[in-house]
Amino acid sequence: MPARVHALLVVRPSGRGPTDLHLSRTLRALASQTRRADLLTVVLCGPDDRLRELAAESGAEAVIVASRGTSFAEALRLASRRVAGDAVWLLAQDTAPAPDALARLTRALETAPSVAMAAPKLVGWDDPAQIVSLGVTMTRTGRSVGLADGELDQGQHDAVEDVMGADVRGVLVRSQVWAALSGLDPALAGSDEGLDLGVRARLAGGRVALAPGALVAVAGDGVAGAPAARTARARGRRAYADRTAQLHRRLAYAPSFAVVLHWLALLPLALWRSLGHLVAKHPGRIGPEWAAALTVLFRIPSLIRARRLISRVRRVSWTQLAPLRIGRRELQQRLDDDGPSAGSREELRFFSGGGAWVVLGALATSVLAFASLLAWPVLGGGALAPLRAGVIALWTDAAYGPRALGWDTTGPADPFAAVIAVIGSLSPAEPSRALVILWVLALPLAALGAWFAATRVTDRSVLRAAVAFAWAVAPTFLVALTDGRPAAVILHLTLPWLFYTGAAARRSWSSAGLASVLLAVVVACAPSLAPAAALLWLAGLVLTIALRRGRGAGRIAWLVVPTVAMFAPLAWRQISDGNPAGLLADPGRAIWAAPFGAEPLDRLLLVFGYPSADAAGWTAVLQGLFPEASSVAWLALVFTAPVLLLAAAGPVLGRLVPAVLGVITALAGIVTAIVASGISVAVGLSGPVALWSGSALSLAWAGLLMSAAAGLDGVRRADGVTVRRGAPSAASVLIVFLAVGSLPTLSAPVRGEASIADGPASTLPAYVKTAGSEGERAGEQTATLVLTAGEDAGFTASVVWGASETLGGQTTLQSTRIALSDGDTALAHVTADLVSSADGDVVSVLARHGVAYVLIDEARDESDVARAARLNAQSVLDQRSDLISVGSTARGELWSVGGSIAERSADESAGPTGSRIALLQLGVIAIALLLAVPTRTSLRDARRHPRVIGSRRNA
Repeated sequence: MPARVHALLVVRPSGRGPTDLHLSRTLRALASQTRRADLLTVVLCGPDDRLRELAAESGAEAVIVASRGTSFAEALRLASRRVAGDAVWLLAQDTAPAPDALARLTRALETAPSVAMAAPKLVGWDDPAQIVSLGVTMTRTGRSVGLADGELDQGQHDAVEDVMGADVRGVLVRSQVWAALSGLDPALAGSDEGLDLGVRARLAGGRVALAPGALVAVAGDGVAGAPAARTARARGRRAYADRTAQLHRRLAYAPSFAVVLHWLALLPLALWRSLGHLVAKHPGRIGPEWAAALTVLFRIPSLIRARRLISRVRRVSWTQLAPLRIGRRELQQRLDDDGPSAGSREELRFFSGGGAWVVLGALATSVLAFASLLAWPVLGGGALAPLRAGVIALWTDAAYGPRALGWDTTGPADPFAAVIAVIGSLSPAEPSRALVILWVLALPLAALGAWFAATRVTDRSVLRAAVAFAWAVAPTFLVALTDGRPAAVILHLTLPWLFYTGAAARRSWSSAGLASVLLAVVVACAPSLAPAAALLWLAGLVLTIALRRGRGAGRIAWLVVPTVAMFAPLAWRQISDGNPAGLLADPGRAIWAAPFGAEPLDRLLLVFGYPSADAAGWTAVLQGLFPEASSVAWLALVFTAPVLLLAAAGPVLGRLVPAVLGVITALAGIVTAIVASGISVAVGLSGPVALWSGSALSLAWAGLLMSAAAGLDGVRRADGVTVRRGAPSAASVLIVFLAVGSLPTLSAPVRGEASIADGPASTLPAYVKTAGSEGERAGEQTATLVLTAGEDAGFTASVVWGASETLGGQTTLQSTRIALSDGDTALAHVTADLVSSADGDVVSVLARHGVAYVLIDEARDESDVARAARLNAQSVLDQRSDLISVGSTARGELWSVGGSIAERSADESAGPTGSRIALLQLGVIAIALLLAVPTRTSLRDARRHPRVIGSRRNA
């Protein structure tokens, strides 16, 4: 047995937890040892009167006071100068050994002279049955792996003797070995110190033995070893320490020829691992990853010192340590065994619970209502327009640069253009057909999304089916389909999935990543929802902080990042132009809709979910039934009244939190709809265009259905047969009322009263597209000047670049401008000169600017004044020798500009600026998508939670 044992105890006042209580318990444990330490030296890292008093009363031979920032390794180095025993016992303030711990450790050194250090079994501070650490090994890449961390102590590892290393807390090291190894390596940042000490001891010819009977309770204050990962900040510090130690050890242990290669690979490896952290749903490790890589990259003197020390003490080859490493298969098995239990979750019951039948019924209804669309290659009418003919052109419209409309408009694209680019890319051969298919599948897709969203609120099949049906036949959705509003349709299809993923965002990075992308899509389709979305996001963040003590707050905070990234360039431009209200404009074509009046009935129509003054077609139907009635629109309120009544009763009948959140969401949507109906920020051919209230009503409808489902889900908890049958009965009534209420809108396409139509492949004459494709004119780089005669004999002029005006090419920079730009002024002068006189060089101005064609459009309901102005302009243009008449087309009279046409000139800074913006936005979206990719671990974690949010039942 070693003659003398010198205990070195490090104390830091800034350690986590009640330092004085931990130190008191440790000192009492030392005093009660059956084999007491012969000497005790205390290193106090930081002044503290109470701790100094405890140290003085401990009988220590010396109390060394160091600065607060002194690490465990540095503190032990200070105390090592006083070591006088044959063995050194490494302790911290939170390492309380069992009474026989030192006796067992010294016995391990006595029985085998080859043992250089003996390690105890570390157990929980308050739970001695929980193993904190019992031996450490590493992989071939240097990753440290605990052999029994976190396991329940059943003696299953007590037969293990030799290990590669151990947790540094409580180890007993021969003094001669301790001095030869120069103690702990301070470059390890407090992590893997025991493992590194064991590796160096083994290279010096010694062994590392376990003493499983020697128990030491540890609290994880972080003075010795890595701190316990109780908070996000502590987890970040621990990740940094672990990664720093791993990289430092990798360089210190590597063969000489490989050191430079490892050093050069530090930053590329950090980038690669950052992507891996995103996929593995650990974005909080990215910062520590880079910090560790940079630390090791510039800490070359520490690396040189570590390698010299290993070279000086090494007596055996690295191959003798190979059997103690852990293999890949064993590591994978250990990780699987250590993973959380899969838990029990009730089956989804999509087919057996009626979800499939609802979707199938919606598909059949859609085929009946929109059967003619199956033969249409392009959708037209309303706010619809063709899509670009190629995928590259689609994404060009979504990038920063010259816009497809306007004389010289250059700037950021509307985020909605990226949504259109994604949809068009699904059908690369015919991008416009993708929108046709979306229209035909809109009803079943809406039902499918709503059914899955309902699984977050209830596990009852009948309620899920009712929510799916109600969402698919929502008045605002059906009106958007028949009026040809693509942004509103996409919004309605996206909202359920946003709710489905957003409801679980707090507990899952997969859900948070996907929800963040969906939120960007929602706001891109309806920027007027941004205030309501921000309100709901803040409410979720506050609830997470208040009810969950901040757990998951980082995931909730991330939700808005892609949206901010997508809108930042446009917001900067609009604010710079003094037009922040332009950010709220509906994307796409600005189309006029009948405004709501100030009468109470008009406001009630909005409250009850009708986005148009005709109550989704019911006004005409009811006036036909009651021709003598002065006002019949109020009768349409009956069809959506069950939804409002059930939603209002939700907080009373069901779970309070989801029902109240649903009501808040509904109120936010209704208020937004009422306010939006009176705001005009865009201008169309017919004048100012108000924000469409239907987008906000989709949000309100989602909140109403959420509250109604939560309320009906709570009905089953009451006693009585009548009450138990109340939920299915209420759901049936809701379905019947909404089914009848949807008939006028669903039958509108069949009756020929819908705005959607078989659209042309181009909004310009076919000659323009043909000439561009044959190389006569430079395609997308040339423009067509479109002139339309107005009621006052004036002309509206627009410039369309490329072969057609497209849906993705629309820009709110053009439709929301509040003052004439230099380009507008130039266009006005060109138009006036062109239609008023056959003389002048105005045509050469068009050619130099890239305008290759002039089109005088014939309006559908043209007045006599407008017709006279149009014919006079045609006569003037026919007299120009520098304009070549192409002739009459389906869109009007077309002329080709004679001579050579210059390609469109762009701002020289647009290219670099656009590249930087694209990289930033694509980077953020890529991060979100990497977070959204499910992994085996994330799926296993998801199964541990009930599908119904807020439910304590395993559903």
